[in-house]
Amino acid sequence: MDLKNSAQYIKGVGPVKFKLLNRLGIYTAGELLYYFPRRYEDRRTFSPIARLKAKDFATVKGEVLNVSFRRIRRGLSIFQIAAGDDTGVIQATWFNQPFMKRYFKPGQGIILYGKVEKRRRLQMNSPEFEFVSAKDSSLHMGRIAPIYRLSANLNQRYLRTIIDRAIQSHCSFIPDMLPYSLRAGLELLPLTLAIRYIHFPQDFTARDSAYRRLVFDEFFLLQLILALKKSRRAKTGAQITHRTQKEGRLIKTFRRSLPFKLTKAQNKVIKEIEDDMKAPQAMSRLLQGDVGSGKTIVAAYALVLSVQSGLQSALMAPTEVLAQQHYLMLSKLFAPLDINVGLLISSMSRQAKSSTVQDIKSGAVDIVVGTHALIEENLQFKRLGLVIIDEQHKFGVVQRSLLRKKGETADCLVMTATPIPRTLAMTVYGDLDISTIRELPKGRLPVSTVWVKEHDVKNIYNFIREEVARARQVYIVCPLIKKSPVLELKAASEMYEKLKEGEFRAYSVGLIHGRMKALEKEKVMQGFKNHKIDILVSTTVIEVGIDIPNASVMVIRHAERFGLSQLHQLRGRIGRGPHPSYCILVSELAGTEKARRRIDTMLNTQDGFRLAEEDLDIRGPGQFFGPAQHGLPELKLGNIVRDMQLLELARRVAFSLVRRDPCLKAPQHCLIRQRLKEKFSSANIGLLSV
Repeated sequence: MDLKNSAQYIKGVGPVKFKLLNRLGIYTAGELLYYFPRRYEDRRTFSPIARLKAKDFATVKGEVLNVSFRRIRRGLSIFQIAAGDDTGVIQATWFNQPFMKRYFKPGQGIILYGKVEKRRRLQMNSPEFEFVSAKDSSLHMGRIAPIYRLSANLNQRYLRTIIDRAIQSHCSFIPDMLPYSLRAGLELLPLTLAIRYIHFPQDFTARDSAYRRLVFDEFFLLQLILALKKSRRAKTGAQITHRTQKEGRLIKTFRRSLPFKLTKAQNKVIKEIEDDMKAPQAMSRLLQGDVGSGKTIVAAYALVLSVQSGLQSALMAPTEVLAQQHYLMLSKLFAPLDINVGLLISSMSRQAKSSTVQDIKSGAVDIVVGTHALIEENLQFKRLGLVIIDEQHKFGVVQRSLLRKKGETADCLVMTATPIPRTLAMTVYGDLDISTIRELPKGRLPVSTVWVKEHDVKNIYNFIREEVARARQVYIVCPLIKKSPVLELKAASEMYEKLKEGEFRAYSVGLIHGRMKALEKEKVMQGFKNHKIDILVSTTVIEVGIDIPNASVMVIRHAERFGLSQLHQLRGRIGRGPHPSYCILVSELAGTEKARRRIDTMLNTQDGFRLAEEDLDIRGPGQFFGPAQHGLPELKLGNIVRDMQLLELARRVAFSLVRRDPCLKAPQHCLIRQRLKEKFSSANIGLLSV
């Protein structure tokens, strides 16, 4: 009874149903067992219809009393049923689903689940439903029933039945990777019992125990991979023959040349980086800080340390606009130090690109700033000692690893202006050392944030005129580049044309978006920086790294369409100079409750770390960073926000285990080793051979 056996051969499946299961990602018996319920219905008791209250989510059991279907107009139809129990009647409504009338007949037993609304009568719109009969087995009635995510032509009763059969035939063959001593010490259920109870719990206590065991397994495997990565670096890093010199003329000259005093937080992080760069192991550090906290100057310090030791450095940015800005800033900053900074981006001429590639190979370039061009195969370094990746969440895990491979023993510093919640840091970046800058430089003024509705836009334009009259500059950000035939949203291109010919025809209006050629974007940004442009209409291409101290107003149209971290990053483009600054969120708030929460959060705090926690709570861990960014599989059951204590426990156990048995070769750990090989890529499994 191999768990890898095709689910087609479970009793009641067969080739037709098997194809339907494939749509749910179920191909094997094991995948059927690990297809967990998304919620449960307590069918030991049901809510009497007469006691239902508006806005409650409820489950009711009754009988179909009547059925009706009508077309309101072309393309719009309504299907309705009335269902009743001994206490009352509720109406269920489905829009534009005429096929539903084939399924319902008066006299049928039915269970409805949904949000209760009360107008003239009680009703539910598009509720989930399941037909029942007096002959139903205890699998569907009189118990806590699992409710699964479905696809077309599959229903809950069928899925419940075949999962129960898979449990009967295969569950006892599931190998439990955790040794008994570990399980007992942590008070975790045996795996076979956890699988049974997660699908068909006797009570909610049993369900909770099953959930705890299965989520622990998910977190434990993730943390093992991170612990193995950290352990491998500690061993292989000892091969490094060159190390960075902490003291030297160059770094002293650099410190003296800075026109400002570093904050305590910056000095603390610099000390952590210095210690890393002089250690025998390669640095792997994440530098996170709020918008405007001064991460770039810390990165510049690390670059000087590397050059001082005769090593080359590479700084990779996600966009050409940001790469060019870093290049110009570093060139100016390092001019007194005689450090040669190069730029490598895709839009450069073939001749200029070839010349820069040659200079990097020969060692004539000390520091190269670039985009994805830095990971091209033909680029070779003479002696790469430091890799810095800015706005790292904009890159995929593969892209980051390709740059690191340019220098096998290079130090690596990854930076983000999107503060990372602690729970997420423990999963996505759990193998890295983390430095945090929470302190903002002195003199940084808070940004006044307001929310206005679309009909107030005339007042906004008057305010913009007042600011431009004070010689200030303004961003106006739109969610789209061009107008959509489907979405009623403001588009940057149309708004630019409208404003420059209308409301702001007396001023200089510019346009920038992601589809423009690099030279066009650079020309626009230079025009804005040199104050040749008063008002810049943009998309989120200006979200990161753009530093224009004279910009004092950020207007964000359709603010409900942006994520919380995006809104915070956009707001961070202003308030960088000595002038009062204003972020104006324009929104009718016609979106979801989540959109309202994002707007409210923006109005109530400017702390990026608090915003990050709220963003994680709103979006959920699966969307905060996609799998392409962190390279780890999505969690089926665990939630790193809700299950933080379990995550911390799994991390302690995993790191402790790897310290005792770095390659998991002990006999009692062989099943853990086997499970890692099944779950993770071959690239990660190479960690087990160190």
